[in-house]
Amino acid sequence: MNILILGYGVEGKSVENYFKHDPAIFEHTSIKILDKFDKEELLFKDYSDYDLIFRTPSIPPKFIDAPKEKITSCTKYFFHHCPCPIIGVTGTKGKGTTCTMIRDLLSALDEKAYLVGNIGTASLDVLPELTKNDVVVYEMSSFQLWDMDISPAVSVVLRLEPDHLDVHESYAEYLAAKQNIVNFQTGDDFCIYFKDNKDTVSLATNSQAKKFAYPCSDADWSAEQNSANSESIRGKIDALLDNLTVPGAHNREDAEAALLATFAFFKRKNHNLTFQDFLSEHEAAIAAAFKNFKALPHHIELVRELNNIKYYDDSFSTVSPALRACLNAFPDTPFVLIAGGKDKGFDLYDVKRMIFDNHNLIKAVLIGETATKLKDGEDPAKFVDCGTDFELAVKTAQGLAESYLNEEEMNSDTCLVDKKPEIKNPVVLLSPCASSFDMFKSYKHRGDEFKKIVNSL
Repeated sequence: MNILILGYGVEGKSVENYFKHDPAIFEHTSIKILDKFDKEELLFKDYSDYDLIFRTPSIPPKFIDAPKEKITSCTKYFFHHCPCPIIGVTGTKGKGTTCTMIRDLLSALDEKAYLVGNIGTASLDVLPELTKNDVVVYEMSSFQLWDMDISPAVSVVLRLEPDHLDVHESYAEYLAAKQNIVNFQTGDDFCIYFKDNKDTVSLATNSQAKKFAYPCSDADWSAEQNSANSESIRGKIDALLDNLTVPGAHNREDAEAALLATFAFFKRKNHNLTFQDFLSEHEAAIAAAFKNFKALPHHIELVRELNNIKYYDDSFSTVSPALRACLNAFPDTPFVLIAGGKDKGFDLYDVKRMIFDNHNLIKAVLIGETATKLKDGEDPAKFVDCGTDFELAVKTAQGLAESYLNEEEMNSDTCLVDKKPEIKNPVVLLSPCASSFDMFKSYKHRGDEFKKIVNSL
C-alpha cells in the first residue's frame, strides 16, 4: 500500500507512527511525506500512485485533486477503525473545556475514557490500545470535520460564531464543515446542542439522533416527573454546577453540555435510564468531578496573585466569543486588559465596544497588528499602545492595576473606573481576541511568555 501524507505536523507524524508501529503492516506499506509546499501546488500534483492520501487539518480537501475514496485524514481513518463509542465535540469556543469535563465525568463514573483530537493528542496515537469497552472523547475542529463521512455516537454542538475565515471561504463554508458532526448520525445516536444560538440549533436540526438541548428547564424533562419524585431537575443541575471552582458563566454552560453528553453515553447502554435517576445515582461523583476541575492552560488560567492583584492567562482567546466569556467571568471586577495580535481582516467594531464601553475597564494595553484598528477613533485615555514589546505591555498593565489600588494616585488620566467607597481588587487579563502569529509561534507560546513575565514581576 502506498501512502502519501500531506503535512507533517502533529497529525502527520501520528499517521506515520501508526503505520510503522506494526511491522506486519509497515512491511507492505510505502509512506511518502510532503511537508513544504504551497496549497495551490497540490491541485496539479499526480496522485495516481497512491492508495491513501492523508491530509492534515491545514489542507482544505478542495486542493487535493484525487478520487474521494483515496482522500482521508487522521480523524476520518480513526472513526472508521475505532472499536468503541466516540463522543465528538465541536463549536467555536469551549471545545477543550467541554471535552475535558466529559472525560473527567466518565472517569469519575469508572469508564476508561481517552481524550483526543484538536486538544493536542492525535487520535491514531491511542487507536492500537483501544477496546470495545472504552470510550473516546474527540475535540473536533472545522478542519477535522471538513470531509468527514461518519459522525460520532454522541455529538455535542456548542455555540457557533464566525471563525477561521482566513482559511474558510465564508462563514457558510465553516458551518458546512461543522455540520458533519451530525450529518451521519442515526436514531440510535444522541445530539447535545446549545439552544440559545441560532446556528447551533439549525445544525442540530439536521441530526437524526435523539436530541438534548441545554440549558435545560424542568419542562424539558416533564415526561420524567412523577408524583413520587417531583424534585426540580433544573435545581439539581444548578446544585451540581455550583461545585465548579473555575470562574465564568461559560464554564457552567460547558459543564452542563458535558453532563448531558455523559448521560447520553450511559443512556446508549441502558435505554430505560432517566436523567433524573442518572443524577440521583451519581450525584456525589459528578459533584466531585466538577469541584476538582481546573481551568485548561491559557483558558482564563490564574497565573499569580501579587500585591492584591490577580493575573489571568487567557491567551486561547483568539476570537470575540472568547473575549466576551473572559470579561463576563469578572462582571463586577475592575480590570486591565492586554489585547491585540495578528490582523486577520475582521471588522473589530463589536470587539472595540466590548472593551471600551465596559464600565469596569481601567485601561486597555494594546499589542500587535490589531492595535491600530482597536484604538482607531477611541479615547486616548482608555488605552496604551505597546506595539510589539510584550514585556512592556505586561509591566504597563501591572503599573495601571497597582495605581488603581492606590487611592491617592487615582485620577481621570490614569483610571476610568468610577471611584467607589470600597475599591475592589483589580485583575490583569491577557485576553487578546486575536491570533498570535504576528509576535509568537502560537497562543501557547504567547501564554507561556505571559506567565514567565508575570512570575518575574
